[in-house]
Amino acid sequence: MIAIRNNYELSLMREAGRIVALVLQEMKHLVAPGVTTGELDRRALEVIREHGATASFLGYRGFPASLCVSVNEEVVHGIPGERILAAGNIVSIDVGVYHQGYHADAAVTLPVGEIPTEWARLLQVTATSLEQGIAAAQEGNRIYDIAKAVQAWVEAAGFSVVRDLCGHGVGSSLHEAPDVPNFVSTIKGPRLQSGMVLAIEPMVNMGKAQVYTASNQWTVVAADGLPSAHFEHTIAITPQGAQILTLP
Repeated sequence: MIAIRNNYELSLMREAGRIVALVLQEMKHLVAPGVTTGELDRRALEVIREHGATASFLGYRGFPASLCVSVNEEVVHGIPGERILAAGNIVSIDVGVYHQGYHADAAVTLPVGEIPTEWARLLQVTATSLEQGIAAAQEGNRIYDIAKAVQAWVEAAGFSVVRDLCGHGVGSSLHEAPDVPNFVSTIKGPRLQSGMVLAIEPMVNMGKAQVYTASNQWTVVAADGLPSAHFEHTIAITPQGAQILTLP
């Protein structure tokens, strides 16, 4: 069952999304060589609480932190702690916020100081693939159209879309129907309707698409050890096109 949100519900989700965006803005200021992933997590939780909200991820299915912080070859679900960021790393930061009964979810991958040119291209291509997916999220299209737009952009650049993970609906629960894959299949998915809210989140590997789950049972890692990038927005389908809810 796919929820259709009314304008009032969307206004509440937009407020949750604004807090998500503020957290990610703060992370952009904090990410630097010598900073630990745990420091990022602690500051994120402060920002969330300063705005009267709750961290969606903290305790979700046992996850022990407010942020997912994934470094280099880690795709998603990295657990923040004592790891120190070094110049030349890339770090993916994923955050969810629960506020006034609704969730919003977004992610960004950031360079730590100067990074190799090809790594910078990975970030740029992944960010643009998210834009392509959002542009395809038009009333009357299908989930397939989002997936096709993301995959086409990524593969044209010579990178790989992770197939073991996908985006999702979001609302009163963090993960709702429908699934929003970043690659096409024979299943075209539901037709997009005004009021649907989706978290579109391309996860893109520099090398091959294969991944594995680390021994902590959370962190998903590129199997070939090459870097991975992750960008995400929560968007609402409207008659005027996709509206990004996770903006400041």
